[in-house]
Amino acid sequence: MISRVIDEKAIDRIRELLTRSERVVITCHLTPDGDAIGSSLGLLHTLSAIGKNVSIVTPDMVPKSLLFLPGAKEAVAYTRHEEFATRLLNEADLIFCLDFNEPRRVDRLEPALLGTKAPKVLIDHHLHPGDFADVIISHPEASSTSMLVFRMLCRLELFDRIDRQAAECIFTGMMTDTGNFSYNSNEPDLYIVIAELLKKGIDKDRLYQRACNTFSESSLRLNGYALSEKMELLTDHRCSLITLDADELQRFSYEKGDTEGLVNKPLAMPEIIWSVYLREDPGQIKVSMRSKGSFPVNEVCKQVFGGGGHLNAAGAEFKGSLTDCIATLREAMPRFDQYLPKPRLSRQS
Repeated sequence: MISRVIDEKAIDRIRELLTRSERVVITCHLTPDGDAIGSSLGLLHTLSAIGKNVSIVTPDMVPKSLLFLPGAKEAVAYTRHEEFATRLLNEADLIFCLDFNEPRRVDRLEPALLGTKAPKVLIDHHLHPGDFADVIISHPEASSTSMLVFRMLCRLELFDRIDRQAAECIFTGMMTDTGNFSYNSNEPDLYIVIAELLKKGIDKDRLYQRACNTFSESSLRLNGYALSEKMELLTDHRCSLITLDADELQRFSYEKGDTEGLVNKPLAMPEIIWSVYLREDPGQIKVSMRSKGSFPVNEVCKQVFGGGGHLNAAGAEFKGSLTDCIATLREAMPRFDQYLPKPRLSRQS
């Protein structure tokens, strides 16, 4: 039995909202990852099982690498179907906001989301949640939003309605947001939940292969190029920097999700404590950071780029050129050297 983390008042309020709701919309953050999509689909399948009319509206397209998840192809992308997505939001009786802490994280979907009259439930594990939702379930210590969704469903006495499809989605979200349970995954309850999901009939090995170990030829070549030609080691700061501009991405026929996990690769080097990946997207630079130990990349993202995240995994968006983004990062780096581990003193005989 897992511990009770979510406040009972929040559970009671959600139960009340669900009782009087027929049309439910689930949304998540821009450039959705495995946790955003996994938690959304897990909730969709479970609420559909109790007779709710449920839709998922995403700010942009679901990554190709996650389309294998049951129901992912039915998600409505605001960038492709703006009118339909807006109508779904306006007709909703209840909206779940998953895996983001502030409305700005849904980008161009924000006006449509905030313009609805439907009550909103925020479920998230990022720091500093906004106050735009009627019910807020915020636990930054949680390993994933998918884990929080599972906890909520259990507290709503809906565990028996979690079928194999829902379990696959929830497990994928938990797995991808912890690097296949290699970081931020020391919570004992996490493995109790995995055991319960296995009992639902999931094939965790297949899910790992599909979500974390399946790549196109162009994706493999792009990642190889990035590591071979674009990885720079900033040894004074024990940092690795990888940058990819728009021309380079086009050269390798980049599709969303092709560089998922790239930022983690340099951390395999013992001397590298934190890793930065900068990707030139239309109108902005996508900033991704990962770290080992107690180095706080969430503080780097927050202080330098206005982003955020977790101690060892964080991100942001930079409005400007790739050159300016690199310069901004380099200028700020010395401020964070204080967080680097101190060198060990050798014992003298």
